[in-house]
Amino acid sequence: MEEKELKELLAQVADGRVSADEAAHKMKIEPFDDIGIAKLDSHRGIRQGTGEVIYGAGKTPEQIDRIAHRLYADGQKTILITRMSQEAADFFDRDIPFEYHEDGRIGIAGHRKKPDGIGTVLVMTAGTSDIPVAEEAALTLETFGNDVKRIYDVGVAGIHRLLSFSDDIMKASVIVAIAGMEGALASVVGGLADCPVIAVPTSVGYGTALGGVTALLSMLNSCASGVSVVNIDNGFGAGYTASMINHMEIKGDR
Repeated sequence: MEEKELKELLAQVADGRVSADEAAHKMKIEPFDDIGIAKLDSHRGIRQGTGEVIYGAGKTPEQIDRIAHRLYADGQKTILITRMSQEAADFFDRDIPFEYHEDGRIGIAGHRKKPDGIGTVLVMTAGTSDIPVAEEAALTLETFGNDVKRIYDVGVAGIHRLLSFSDDIMKASVIVAIAGMEGALASVVGGLADCPVIAVPTSVGYGTALGGVTALLSMLNSCASGVSVVNIDNGFGAGYTASMINHMEIKGDR
């Protein structure tokens, strides 16, 4: 159960559509579900608004399949699986809805949420080589109910390409800027946008790119205000954070 569902359930109790006993039954769930290979966080959706995400790297196809099916059986309607291999996707039991995107190594079990964010999230890359990380971010965003626009291969080596999308940059609710090499894209975009920019350094580049460390340090030292940085190749982290921003609401006194 997620926070929106919890609020709806409480509203139904308040107006008499659901009895207190029925609501208690729906909410009576352990804080976590120990299935031996994992302890599944049953209350994450209530706490954070989004249920547990499965990190596929290092897990066997059997483990991924079992965890996802248990989450689905326990009522989690949207299950994102990151860093999922083709082997794990081929093994996955299709008795529940499932889709796999090899370009972003993303599996989605259950159903994507309908777009309900406050605006459009822009996912941009400096080069075509950055697309796998960008697709991880974009698919994460789409899975969690965001309208996404992709603008790829607009790095500063041909800055006129980037400037031709100035209108999209200025209209965006959040921007995810993805770049390897020297990581300059995030600073340029940050200087044009009036929304938060989440910078993702990638491991793309020649020797002194140092597997993404050069881009990471460049982005951390950006002179543009409003630029925040996630870890190297962490498209999921950028997409998840951008989704949170795109779903922010004003919280009253508590």
